[in-house]
Amino acid sequence: MTSSLPTEIPWNDGTWTNEPVETRVEGGDLVVTARETSDAWRLTSYGFIHDTEHGLLVPFRPGTAVEVEFTADFSEQFDQAGIFIRRDDDRWVKAATEFSDGQLNAGAVVTNGYSDWSLARVSQWLGKRVLIRASWADHALTIRGGIVGEPLRLLRVAPFEESDDVMAGPLICAPTRSGLTIRFHSWRITKADQALHP
Repeated sequence: MTSSLPTEIPWNDGTWTNEPVETRVEGGDLVVTARETSDAWRLTSYGFIHDTEHGLLVPFRPGTAVEVEFTADFSEQFDQAGIFIRRDDDRWVKAATEFSDGQLNAGAVVTNGYSDWSLARVSQWLGKRVLIRASWADHALTIRGGIVGEPLRLLRVAPFEESDDVMAGPLICAPTRSGLTIRFHSWRITKADQALHP
């Protein structure tokens, strides 16, 4: 598989974890409207389990990376978009931008029974075309992101064992409101990063 990388993934190749309100293709972009209360979280701090996220997934293999580009157009609490990487109900990763407490942040939720949440403020990304990249190699996921055309920023390194049953692809969630619509521009599988540092 890796010999033919990078590979653009057609939007209709993926399967939704939960169907959004609406999806349509416009000029090659995928425009998605999320359902109110859609989210992924398990227990930590809040006490609830949410498994209503909209993840458009295809198989994801060790030694590869998944990249998603979208316009970071958010305005309400916990609006989010990025990449969802799923092994099963209890083990998954969200690598995303998220609007929280009036600021745009980027980071990851890594879940193994319980969720954790790491984030960093990226206010300058708001309204811009953003790329999120999740690279899987050496039993780890390396999450990077940035404005398209600019150097990517390291957001997270998390343990992630090799397995044949992992799926990944674009993510959108709207935990607190209706009407969140995100334009996804590109989705591809490419080679995994060769090293953690340049």
